[in-house]
Order: sequence, then C-alpha cells, then structure tokens
Amino acid sequence: MNRDQLRRQGETMQETLRGDGPDLPRGFGTLLTEAVFGGIWTRPGLALPDRMVCTLASLAVFPRLRALRRLTGAALDVGLPAAAIREVFVQAALYAGFSAAEETLALAAEVFAARGVAFPDDPPANVSLEQLTANGRALMAELHGDRAQQGYAAPDNPLTGALYPLAIQYGYGDIWSRPGLERRQRALVSVAAFTALRLPEQVAKFGQSALNVGLSRTEVIEAVIQTAPHSGFPPALNALAALSAVIG
Repeated sequence: MNRDQLRRQGETMQETLRGDGPDLPRGFGTLLTEAVFGGIWTRPGLALPDRMVCTLASLAVFPRLRALRRLTGAALDVGLPAAAIREVFVQAALYAGFSAAEETLALAAEVFAARGVAFPDDPPANVSLEQLTANGRALMAELHGDRAQQGYAAPDNPLTGALYPLAIQYGYGDIWSRPGLERRQRALVSVAAFTALRLPEQVAKFGQSALNVGLSRTEVIEAVIQTAPHSGFPPALNALAALSAVIG
C-alpha cells in the first residue's frame, strides 16, 4: 500500500468517526489521515467497536475533553451503547482517579442529550460489603489465577493491605461486575488505560489476564497499539515491550 492509498483509506475511516464537536484542528498535514486513521484505526486484528473502547479509555484517564467529545459521538455511531460508554469512563476513573469521571461523565451526558439518548440509570447498589469482597476475590482468581495474590496484592503486605481491600471490593467486586460492558471489554479498558497512564507492569499483568476472559494475543497487542495516537507512541512501545516478556 502506498501513501495515497493509505490516505484514502484514512479519509474513509475519518468520515466514519466524525462524531460530534469541533472539527479536527489544522496543522497536521496528512498525519491524521495517514498515520492515525489510515495506519492505526484500519489495522486488522481488533473490531472497530473494540478499538473505540480502547480509544475512549486512553483519552478518559487524563481526560482530554475535546477529543473525547468528538469520539463519544463517534462511539454511538459505531454501535457502542450509552451504558458501555459510561462504563468505560467509570472503569478508567478507577485507574486515573474518580475526579476524572466527574468530567468524563458530565461530557457524556451532554453528548447523549444532544443526540436524544437517555443517560443510563445507575446499577443497583444492594450488595453487602462482605459479598463485594467475595465477588471481588472470585473475579481476581478468574482473571489473574495464581498472580491474584502476588505483588501489591499479596495478602500479608501490611502497607498495601491498608488500601487493597477497597480495590477488591469496589474495583473487582463492584466495577468489574457492573452491567454495560462484557468482561473481555473491561480487559481492553484496563490494558488501554494502563498504557496511557504509563504503567507497563500493569499492562503486562492485565494483558496476561485478558487472555483468560476471551481476548486473543493479537487483540491484546492491538489494544495497546490503538492508544498510540491518543496518549503517545513511547508509552505504547513501552507497554508492548512489557507484554513481549509475558505473552511472547
């Protein structure tokens, strides 16, 4: 494929992802149409809605609201339900800080309202803390296997043990169990968000675990690559290097 073909391919994808909000800024020349829309968004190995999940996650951890506004509309256009978009933002906030969700969820509400889409109701919060803990531990075992109790998750670490029970209850027991996203999609959110946050050790951990919930090795790699235009090529390359040590 030559540059003209790549550019035309990118222009078609760019039109598909027009979304809402202001047009893309001038000054990039053909970089966006060629490298981003033609070179990244049209790669094989990961379905377009899954690429959108990864993109929203990588933008939501900062958050970058101009791009996020446009791509939230584009996410609706490619078939992601409003509940799925909300859950991407909620899960990304688990990693970046819930203050990020104050901005991303407010933006989502604006985009949904402009489209005439109802903002999804919150899921019920009728599970006891004990049950959240049990649910969280079961999910950790499903995701991580023996690695569920290693590193900062080691149960005998008195320092991390002061905080990690909350992560078990509300991260795994609550957020990972909420409706709106399939478990494989939540694994994509984790891989993409940790890549954007420049946490390659976490990418390696969740990249391995993603294979346990239905993602292929190719899909995990593509989830990282998809973040490169949105949170930087160096973090994506560092994440891929970390993955290469654990999934080959």
